[in-house]
Amino acid sequence: MIILKSAEEIALMKKAGEVVRDTLNLLQEHVKEGVTTEALDRMAYEYIRKCGAKPSFLGYNGFPASICASVNEEVVHGIPSKRVLREGDIVSIDVGAVLRGYQGDAARTYPVGKISAVNEKLIRVCEESFFKGVEQFQEGARLGDISHAIQSHVEQNGFGVVRDLVGHGIGREMHEDPSVPNFGRAGRGVRLSKGLVLAIEPMISVGDYRVYVLDDNWTIVTADGKPAAHYENTVALTDNGILYTTL
Repeated sequence: MIILKSAEEIALMKKAGEVVRDTLNLLQEHVKEGVTTEALDRMAYEYIRKCGAKPSFLGYNGFPASICASVNEEVVHGIPSKRVLREGDIVSIDVGAVLRGYQGDAARTYPVGKISAVNEKLIRVCEESFFKGVEQFQEGARLGDISHAIQSHVEQNGFGVVRDLVGHGIGREMHEDPSVPNFGRAGRGVRLSKGLVLAIEPMISVGDYRVYVLDDNWTIVTADGKPAAHYENTVALTDNGILYTTL
């Protein structure tokens, strides 16, 4: 069931989203060679708690950390560890925070020092595809319009769109209806209306779109071992148009 949000609820989600945004900005400053993903997780936990919020991911279905930190071929749900970031790596960081009962959720992929031209393009196209999708987030449009716009931009640039993972509705719960695929046909799916809040999150790869889950039962990696990128924001459709709660 899709739960539309009131203006008051969206304002509360904006506050949670600001915590997420500021956490990502803090972490970006510390993404560099020699830093462990465990250290980034600790920074995020301390900052989110300092803001009076709680990390959404910590304990979610048993997840053991406050952020997801996914390096290189890891697409999403990477568990922070003593792994040290190296020059040339890319790391996708997903952050969620709940404040006064409402969720914020966003993700970015960051370079570690100098990275390859292909990975630079991968990160750029992933972010661009998010905004191509958001251009279709209009009252009366269809969910498939968002999905199709994302897929078209990614594939036109020679990258693959992960099929097994999708965006989602969000509100009091981290994951609500509807699911938001990053691929699909325009003109299909639920009709978009004011009050709808979505976490739109393209996940794309240099190679094939197929993925699998590692033995930790969380980390999802590309089947061919090639790098992946992730970009996400929470967005609301309001009387005044699109509101980005995590930008």
